[in-house]
Amino acid sequence: MRNEREVHWHEELGLPVAVSHAACSAVLRDRGLGRLWKDKEPVAAFGAFNMLHRNSLLENEPPTHTRLRRLISAAFGRGHTERLRPMVSRLADRLVENLADRIAADGSADLLEHVAGPLPVEVIGELLGVPAADRGLLQPWSNTIVKMYEYGVAPAQAALAEQASGEFAAYLRTLTGQPGLISDLVAVRDGSDRLSDDELVATGVLLLMAGHEATVNVIGNGVLALLRYRSQWELLVSTSDLLPGAVEELLRFDPPLQLFERTATAPVVVGEYEVAAGTKVAALLGAAARDPAVFDEPDRLDITRSPNPHLSFGAGIHYCVGAPLARVEIAAALRALCDRLPGLRLASEPLRRPEFVIRGLQSLPVTVE
Repeated sequence: MRNEREVHWHEELGLPVAVSHAACSAVLRDRGLGRLWKDKEPVAAFGAFNMLHRNSLLENEPPTHTRLRRLISAAFGRGHTERLRPMVSRLADRLVENLADRIAADGSADLLEHVAGPLPVEVIGELLGVPAADRGLLQPWSNTIVKMYEYGVAPAQAALAEQASGEFAAYLRTLTGQPGLISDLVAVRDGSDRLSDDELVATGVLLLMAGHEATVNVIGNGVLALLRYRSQWELLVSTSDLLPGAVEELLRFDPPLQLFERTATAPVVVGEYEVAAGTKVAALLGAAARDPAVFDEPDRLDITRSPNPHLSFGAGIHYCVGAPLARVEIAAALRALCDRLPGLRLASEPLRRPEFVIRGLQSLPVTVE
């Protein structure tokens, strides 16, 4: 498809998709293409879901986006990521030790259940100021809400997403007195401007969904790739200096977000494809990550790859605000696995999630030599 042209109409999705790195980058960066939120209908049935997205940094364009990002970045500037780094490292060590214990006891264990899943939930819980006893609530809410980003969502699933949105929003409204990012965001002001209550809650939900879904799936997809490309796993085990580059390569090789939409605010041409005002176009990020015009031998996993201009955290004004924290989490998990379980291997074939937009695993059974 890429050799034929850079943008194709996709009949089943009902929109054009960019399949080259250059066209995907243009979709993400062109200011004639934006995130224009349109309430899920019927509006009366999706009050909580629509509120979260209507007030989200991700679903707004300037000047609203500029204002929200300025206020949110001020709270992130308090050093939350660096403050969390030692905790993330200790948590990764503990979770990998638990994984090792389960493997010793049972012969194999699920890396998603014991490491990739709980790590970002605990970190986001710490960041938001969620008490430890309540953190088990977060992952089910996130998993339920993000299913709405797929195509052809069943009515029953949509109703569950609305319920989860309402429960999560109501819970976050109780956290404003707890130490953590929520309280910091409450306190942030820019002159007389501050986040509204709805914007505050929408920011917290976005951090969990984006932070959890990205991190759990990069760790799962990435460890699977490393174990299938055994020489790359062994190279990482023996050379810890390669860890930062390995994180970037795993983000490129099997990205957790495969498709990201934009809507044309005016007529735009992307890769010679004319996108009419008011219509959507999607960047197929997995295809961009395998474009041979940008990546030498793109289907080969290479943790020494440099440069590595992947688009897995987006680009332009919607570049992921949580990217630094995600990198810290992924690196901590990989380091702990390499140090504690250098003989890690697949125990059986993993099970993939059925979704397309969010790409990840349901389980990753591992063992040791």
